[in-house]
Amino acid sequence: MKVSVIIPTYNRSNLVIETLETVLNQTFTDREIIIVDDGSTDDTETALVPYLDKVTYIRQENLGVNAARNTALEVAAGEYIALLDSDDLWMDFKLALEVEVLD
Repeated sequence: MKVSVIIPTYNRSNLVIETLETVLNQTFTDREIIIVDDGSTDDTETALVPYLDKVTYIRQENLGVNAARNTALEVAAGEYIALLDSDDLWMDFKLALEVEVLD
């Protein structure tokens, strides 16, 4: 596994799917996606159900974004870590470009 993409989220069911799609559409595919739901009270978990075969989904009590990132880091297997907030979007070449530069 080359890259672990970490997406912490909290009550962003209306945004996290679009964010996730930008990772799934990357031209670079040697990656894992870890989503940590930091105790959302909306329908985030339900919204992510169709993607559970493509991501590692972790739900924890609300401890804050840094705790969510740390939770993901504990299970991340990638050589590189890519942090992505659940309301941000990536261009489809982002990971390929970063891995090329880092390598």
